[in-house]
Amino acid sequence: MILRPDELAALESDIDAWLEDQLQTNPTVLNVDRGEPGQRRWYVRMVGEEKAVSTVWFNLSQRLLHCECHFMPAPEENEGRLYEYLLRRNRELAGLRFAIGVEEAVFLVSELPAHAVTEAEIDRLLGSFYAYSERWFRPCMRIGYETRFKG
Repeated sequence: MILRPDELAALESDIDAWLEDQLQTNPTVLNVDRGEPGQRRWYVRMVGEEKAVSTVWFNLSQRLLHCECHFMPAPEENEGRLYEYLLRRNRELAGLRFAIGVEEAVFLVSELPAHAVTEAEIDRLLGSFYAYSERWFRPCMRIGYETRFKG
């Protein structure tokens, strides 16, 4: 389903308002930035304990809300073991998945049909990015950078 321009503008306004509220009330949200003028893109920076800072990118189009977060850089060692670990974690994720992105870095990604975007869904996505990053960042870094953690 493709959103009409007025529906897209209303959804963009709703996302702006929800993210502004999160910036004011959610202590894990450090900053919210917008993309270039004319883009429907948001950058939400969050503070964590296991992963100091995570940034989730939301990109809204007529059909989809695409979301992604840089999870970790490309592994220096144990690539096969790390990718197997991530694939096994994908079975446990609700609405997100691990993927290999630019420069072989690992990302958490998700897509939601634009017509299904609600405050509750954005909240669920943002919370999931935070929870999964906090849960699996350190174990993944220990696999992909094992030598650095032994020293």
